Amino acid sequence: MSILEIKQLYKSFGSHMVLDGLDMEVPEHSIFGFVGKNGAGKTTTMKIVLGLLTAASGNVTVCGEKVSYGETKTNRKVGYLPDVPEFYGYMNPMEYLKLCGEITGLSRAQIKTKGEELLSLVGLEDEKRRINSFSRGMKQRLGIAQALLNEPKLLICDEPTSALDPIGRKEILDILLTIKGKTTVVFSTHILSDVERVCDRVAVLHQGKLALCGTLADIKERHRHNGFVIEFANSDELSLFADCEELKQPSINLSHNENTLTITVADTKAGGHFLINLLAKRQILPVKFEVMEPTLESLFTEVVGRNE
Repeated sequence: MSILEIKQLYKSFGSHMVLDGLDMEVPEHSIFGFVGKNGAGKTTTMKIVLGLLTAASGNVTVCGEKVSYGETKTNRKVGYLPDVPEFYGYMNPMEYLKLCGEITGLSRAQIKTKGEELLSLVGLEDEKRRINSFSRGMKQRLGIAQALLNEPKLLICDEPTSALDPIGRKEILDILLTIKGKTTVVFSTHILSDVERVCDRVAVLHQGKLALCGTLADIKERHRHNGFVIEFANSDELSLFADCEELKQPSINLSHNENTLTITVADTKAGGHFLINLLAKRQILPVKFEVMEPTLESLFTEVVGRNE
């Protein structure tokens, strides 16, 4: 089941087309990484999903219900954490959650139970200080607690780790992993390492459309190059191997750096076994033999650069 469905979404600001027929589906109970350069349209998309911005055309549904601009009923199923959450700084965490709970119509008992549970989840259960004394990371954690107060089916986090130090980023990512299975998370970011750590699905937004979309494993498999890295004990062994006649053909590309040889083989049927057999034939035992796997960073650079 898809919690969020976006079909043929268009949005422009003046002559600048931000979303150009965007199609995207977010499966239930996934942590969905929504990736793109700064200004790619991630925040614009999220605001349209929340009914805070009108689209030129297209359809957005949350849990099967259509989203409309303005007051939309779908928001009762959505929690939202902006990149810079704002609070009443004179309150402490529980006071703030109490206010939010009253606004959303929760009973006092629900507010107390849920508030204590969520503050424990984000590591603020014993925090009595006023929010205006909090660090950026503490405010982000409180923002997650507030966004989860109404037990949303969909949690939207708009670049929640963009301005945090490594410890703060780890804390936020750990929380997102903890709530997986309880809600569906759309995690908008341009920090690719964060996506690889916590997301099971990813979509790369570029020029108003998705340049990549799917599980990380599937995307990497689809874009895998038949590449290998072989490290030799010394330059003599590298030269002996690189000079093999079997490697001197148009379908094979070689490059080297010191004692390391990088080989790309166009023929996917040859590849690793061919190179291992060739090493055995020359009686060369390499220090390292590695199959090159594409990273999200290399794939992002490839698809964004290819479409520039």
